[in-house]
Amino acid sequence: MGTTQLDQQQPEPKHWHLKTVLSAALDTEFAVGQALPNERELAARFGVARATLRQALDQLELEGRLQRRRGVGTTVAPPRVGVDVSPRHHTWPGGPGDTWITTDCVCVPPPAAVARLLETAPDAPVETVRRSLVAQGQTVAEELLYVPPAALPPVGDRGAPHGAERGHGVLARLRLLEPGEQDRAIELGSATAEQARRLDRLPGSPVLVVTTRYVAAGRPVAAAVATYRADTCRLTFGNQPAFPFSAS
Repeated sequence: MGTTQLDQQQPEPKHWHLKTVLSAALDTEFAVGQALPNERELAARFGVARATLRQALDQLELEGRLQRRRGVGTTVAPPRVGVDVSPRHHTWPGGPGDTWITTDCVCVPPPAAVARLLETAPDAPVETVRRSLVAQGQTVAEELLYVPPAALPPVGDRGAPHGAERGHGVLARLRLLEPGEQDRAIELGSATAEQARRLDRLPGSPVLVVTTRYVAAGRPVAAAVATYRADTCRLTFGNQPAFPFSAS
């Protein structure tokens, strides 16, 4: 039976070494918010192919050292600030301390993964509330909050057919429920074209995806999928200072 030489030294990928060199340059030659030279100039300076340079820049963006914006280019990012996603701060949707801004609401079937979380039929329409989170003057996260109509207390007037007003009505009815458990998962993802537009990023930019299921009376009553800018946000659990959020 053959053996594997786990201790054999592997050569460092060229883009990884370049990332280390670039990171040192960011610390000594550039200020926060300063734009980097274009890719052609950087590739010539470091004597690498542009494909290698892009790999290094992608890694630095993933680590929160760089930001890429339409019409601005690549700039040095400020230090990431903590966003508290613990149940202590992430209270019941619409409840005290909820700083998300409601922007829209429609009743449509959710993605299949969300339907499984809510334990609803795949084609059953649910209230889909779009919300955003603003910090330091910029949108740092977008959320889709999915609420099955059957989980909400009945009301005589369902309110507006769509839009932010309908979303506020859904949240008001959700607040009438007795809050229960929260199940939360966090993973790394890439911004879709729509998410990138809303978050002022480039498509494919790294994002942090937080999926939360809210339970009341032993059954799921809502599920939220929040997309955070990975270059701006460091998700914390109550042990670090959080962003100062605003309501507009």
